[in-house]
This record gives sequence, structure tokens and C-alpha cells, in this order.
Amino acid sequence: MLRLSLTQRIHNLDYMLDLGQSAELALPTDAVSSVAAQGQLGLGGTYYAANSNNAYPAAASFRQGYLRYHFHNDFDSVRVGRFEFFDGQEGTPKDTSVRWLQTNRVAQRLVGNFGFSNGQRSFDGIDVKVGNKGWDMTAMAGRVTQGVFNMNANPELNVDIQYASYSHSVGQHAILRGFGLGYHDGRTGIAKTDNRSAAARALDHSNIRIGTYGGDLVAAIPVGRAALDFVVWGAGQSGHWGLLDHSAGAVAIEGGLKLSTVSSMPWVRGGYFRSTGDNNPNDGKHNTFFQILPTPRVYARDPFYNLMNSTDSFMQMVDTPGKKVEIRSDLHFLQLTSNQDLWYQGGGAFDSKVFGYTGRPSNGHNSFSSLFDISTDYAVTPRVSLAAYYAHAYGKTVIAGTYPRMRDSNYGYLELNYRFQKHL
Repeated sequence: MLRLSLTQRIHNLDYMLDLGQSAELALPTDAVSSVAAQGQLGLGGTYYAANSNNAYPAAASFRQGYLRYHFHNDFDSVRVGRFEFFDGQEGTPKDTSVRWLQTNRVAQRLVGNFGFSNGQRSFDGIDVKVGNKGWDMTAMAGRVTQGVFNMNANPELNVDIQYASYSHSVGQHAILRGFGLGYHDGRTGIAKTDNRSAAARALDHSNIRIGTYGGDLVAAIPVGRAALDFVVWGAGQSGHWGLLDHSAGAVAIEGGLKLSTVSSMPWVRGGYFRSTGDNNPNDGKHNTFFQILPTPRVYARDPFYNLMNSTDSFMQMVDTPGKKVEIRSDLHFLQLTSNQDLWYQGGGAFDSKVFGYTGRPSNGHNSFSSLFDISTDYAVTPRVSLAAYYAHAYGKTVIAGTYPRMRDSNYGYLELNYRFQKHL
């Protein structure tokens, strides 16, 4: 993936033009199972299917192009055009631990650019920011572009969101946010992914209209030569899932201890996440928490699951043996909340031909998977960074119902990022 951007600030105005060239090389042509329930076998199969069964898809795309006006205090601004948007990153916490938590444990749960994919995601619309060093109000309305697994990220989709939030710094070591998010999907010719029968879903040509309301508190409190952190996040949903009434919710509670008595400042954390699932496919109601348009890999680093119909108990270790190196390892114990609902994957609308989420049968089970992973990020220079990641998933009864011969999986990658910047 190559991205070329031009930015300029002229008095109170600034603009960005951002072009992208995405390509996939030698995609596997046999990674979509002939068994319908097994579907696409990994990201290679997903890219292959999303690009009309092309093993070498490539496209140039207009990723961002906006004009922004800054008012007299420079905190207040209005932006119009095509841009990327991330929920949960409003405000600028002074504490470095709070900033890490905000970026890695709050932001992009519901709206993001799907950053680990090659096509990625943008929005055509407007956003407004008002605030100062202690508080921030953000409002945004936009239509979603194609992209993510589809290399052509130029067209708009008939999908739009409206978002508003208020964030307030609580001293130097905590930040509090409340938000509201409206979502509309007018792609009525596409079957929705849920636990109804295929015949019932095929007859549902009504729009999806969902409101999501919630908030979060992120804090890292110094205690002697250590810091205690905690994150509380929650959201409720109401609206219409096509012909069905929609009501759902999710909550996350996390905490940790960061030791400054050790030079590498090890950080041990743990937490619990639970989102609602649907217990009855025939009652005219939809109770599966809907994750909207997130970047799923932030919360599922091996992205074979997401935050829908999901219960996740986890432990996490972050260590920085050098200023340029960060090592992180997670251990997740995953279950499906409802054994009458599906095992969901994906991160939202990215095409006019497919829904954007897939669902595999739970086969009446809750026990899903245990996951171990480890990663290393190394900033070689300010412009060059390297990353390595490995994960092993231990499949349990839910996965064995779909993949009876081989229920475990391995996933890994090596990544190189090079950033060049030139003042013209």
C-alpha cells in the first residue's frame, strides 16, 4: 500500500490531498471453501472474493481531500470533504498512559478507518470541533466510502453516520467521554447477516436505522512509583434492524498496574468485555450488539472474531525494553454470549454487493476459543518502523462444529512502514 499526501496551512485554512495505491499480489485462488458454512478461509480468501475473484487486484483511490477552517483559538475548526474519522480519540490527554489506553482500548470500537486492511475506509462529510485544552465537543456527519478489502476505495455507499461527543479531562490523569451515534444502511438489496433463516433474511428489504449511546472513563492514577489504570466503556442501542426491532448493548471493564521501578516499565492489565447476542431468531426482535463501522483488529488482533455476540476475558502484558521497542502479549478466553446466535466476523459495510459482516453457526454452543498472541514494534528511525506478530487460536466446540477436522489456527505477519516527508 502506497499513500501520497499533500498538506498545507495558509493562515486559518489548511487542506489535505491524499491518494492511495493498493495492490494484492498472488492471492490464493483456493481459499474459499466449497462448504458454505466454512466460507472464506482467512484474509487471502476475503481479498480474493471481494475483488471479483482476481488474484492480483490493484486500484488507485482518492483517500482524503478536505478543506478545514480554524477559528481564532485554533482548537475550534470546521472540516468539509473526504476524511478518515475515529471515534474515541477526541481530546488530547497529557498523561502518556491515558493516551495509550485511549488509542488502544477505547478508540475505533465503533467507527474507524479499518486500518489493518489494504483498501481502508473514509467518509464524505463534515465535522466540527469546539474546545480547549480541558474539553472537546465533536460533531460529524458523513457517508461511507467503499474500500477495506475492495481495492477500489473511490465510490460512496448508501450508508451514513451521525456522531456527537463531549470529552472532558479530569485533572491530568483521566478523561471522560459521552457520545451518541446514528447509523443508517440503505443497501436494501443485500441480505442482512443475523441468526434468522436465509428465507426470512431474503424477504427483508427494509433499511437499518440504529442509535448508539454511551460513554467511557479512562484513567491512570500515580500510586508511589507505579500507576493504576482503569477503563470503563459502555453503550446501548435501539432502533430498527430492517423489519425487526433492535435493542442491544455492550460493556467493557479493564484495569492494570504499570511499574516504574523497573527500567522497562512493564504494564500488566486484565479486563472483561460482554456484548449482547440474540436468543431467539423467530421473535421479531434483533438483540445482537452491532459494532457499526469499527477497526476490528484493535480489539481482535487475530481478527477471526469481533465484538458482536461476544464475551472476552483477557490478560495483557506490555513492556518497553528500549525507547524504540514495545513488546505486547495478550491471552484471551472467548465465548459466544448467546448459543442461539452466530459467530460474527468483519468490520462493517465496505461494498455495495456484500453486507460487511459474516456469521457462522454456533451449533448450539457457547465455548468458542482461547487465543495467545505476541507482537513486537520497533521504531528503527522516525521514518522507518518494523513490526512482527504471531497468534495461535485454540478452537473449541463452536469452531469444531464448522471446522471438525482442524479447529486450531495460526496467524502471523511481518510489516515494514516507511514514511518520507518533504517541506515544499
